[in-house]
Amino acid sequence: MTFLPKWLTFLKGKEVVIANAIIAILTIGGQQLFSFFTFSCPCHVGQNLIYGLAFLGVPALILLVLGYALNNQTWRLVTGKRSPLLTESTWNQLLQCKLTCFVLCSITGRALVAPVTWLAVTLINGSYYVCAVSEYVSVYYYGDIPNVTISERQRILAAFPCSQLVPPELSRERDEVILLLRYQSQVAGWLLIAVVVITVFLSYCLASCLSPLSFLHFRYWTSYVRNEQELFDEATDQHSKLYAMKHVKKFFGFVPGNENINEIRIPSLREWQAISGLAFLKLVDEEHYDYSLLHDWALKDSADRKYLKLDEDP
Repeated sequence: MTFLPKWLTFLKGKEVVIANAIIAILTIGGQQLFSFFTFSCPCHVGQNLIYGLAFLGVPALILLVLGYALNNQTWRLVTGKRSPLLTESTWNQLLQCKLTCFVLCSITGRALVAPVTWLAVTLINGSYYVCAVSEYVSVYYYGDIPNVTISERQRILAAFPCSQLVPPELSRERDEVILLLRYQSQVAGWLLIAVVVITVFLSYCLASCLSPLSFLHFRYWTSYVRNEQELFDEATDQHSKLYAMKHVKKFFGFVPGNENINEIRIPSLREWQAISGLAFLKLVDEEHYDYSLLHDWALKDSADRKYLKLDEDP
């Protein structure tokens, strides 16, 4: 009974590590499915390189963009930065710039998890690399074959990823080339993993050394920030619901969910027109916005319109 709570206590506060692990596992699974169902090397001169690099790099680029887009810190960093209300001194701007760089590095680190995993797994698999560079293998493999031009050799090399297109007398040479390319690809994949692991470890060490907080104080700070965000999200949802409920009640004459409704308000045609259409943020004064057309109407209109008693016939 006490084993599970201990594990939950251990995992609490390690949400980032767990999330990165889940992202890596999903990326590995997606890469395997992607390779199995969609990858088919064209085995043609001039097309192999483009096809292989596209499958190697384009998904990694898409995962990188998604990593930035799905991180709330990205939008927190960029939203409202051109607002005219932001007037800071030069010293505050310098501190803000340093903080922005720190947050951007943190966001980038999170965003790189999926694309680096994709690149490492595809390199270790070797299929994309073999397809991309097969036609550029050194031609000394064919030094003993007579009457074969350089262009013909390149055509034969480009066909090596597709075993059915290789002449039987070149099967041994094909196997040697494929083994060489897989060796290069897998070494590159493991080197990429080693470089990333060492870089991440040294970055955490450097960040810990430069931190003004002690170890326990840092754990308390991360716990406080997490709890504050959870409470703020709950308060935001409740506050916005109560504020919107006030405006909806003014328009319809009752609060949604109230079982004791004696009368309802009948909005006029002009009022329906006022709250319909596209809504944009409207600056009311230097400190406040109207969030919607209904919000704007509720703040301006007196709402002294027709009410209908529910216990009466219309």
